[in-house]
Amino acid sequence: MPSPFPGMDPFLEAADIWPEVHSRLIVALADDLAPALMPDYYVAIEKRTYLSTPDDNLLVSVPDAIVMGQPTPSISPASAPNVATLAKNDQPQTVVLPLAEEVQERYLEIRETQTDKVITLVELLSPKNKRPGEGREAYLRKRQRVLTSATHLVEIDLLHQGMPMPLQGNVRPSAYRILVSSSQQRPQAALYAFNLPDLIPSFHLPLRSPQPGPTINLKPLLDGIYDRAGYSLRLTLTADALPTLSPEDKAWVIALLTS
Repeated sequence: MPSPFPGMDPFLEAADIWPEVHSRLIVALADDLAPALMPDYYVAIEKRTYLSTPDDNLLVSVPDAIVMGQPTPSISPASAPNVATLAKNDQPQTVVLPLAEEVQERYLEIRETQTDKVITLVELLSPKNKRPGEGREAYLRKRQRVLTSATHLVEIDLLHQGMPMPLQGNVRPSAYRILVSSSQQRPQAALYAFNLPDLIPSFHLPLRSPQPGPTINLKPLLDGIYDRAGYSLRLTLTADALPTLSPEDKAWVIALLTS
């Protein structure tokens, strides 16, 4: 059973589902493009690896001083705000340390067969790319290197939550974005901005000019993933399971699911 949404399905953004969607869509996109690109080009699935730490970098939150037993009567909380008291206890408390996590993010490189040169980079954003931290910083560093090179960039943002990638100018606000940056046209680029009720726009993959690239249509790929992964059986399509949406989008989702 396909997704009931005409465009992007917000339930796929769930924390326990999106990493799988990301991996499946990268592979599905590579398999879909390969026949149209051969023999001049081939599609390589690459990965970016970095260490990500939790947002709160404090290992253990403790007061400046700890007094065992009853507090000294002459010391009041107002006069000693950084002093805490604990009842005597020989048993340790179990705490959780924010250990660094190794993160791997997959992306596509369209390479020229004869030279092995990267012609086009295709990125599918992850939640860590859209939150403050090393995931966003690592991606922005790579993004800038690509934008100052001769490599084309396709940046696909199918995540409703998080900070959008930086763009200049008067950009119309939207929930989702597809950016197609041809190296010959920079600093200008084509931006496909769309929202939850909208169809996902199709677009052309930029290749060596003037050779036209194939059309990428993400919706059939997502529907195929939805079926093969059994998301109709695994997802709970209720308002409580939705990511943070505007009141208008939430009302639209509820109306769609109850119609």
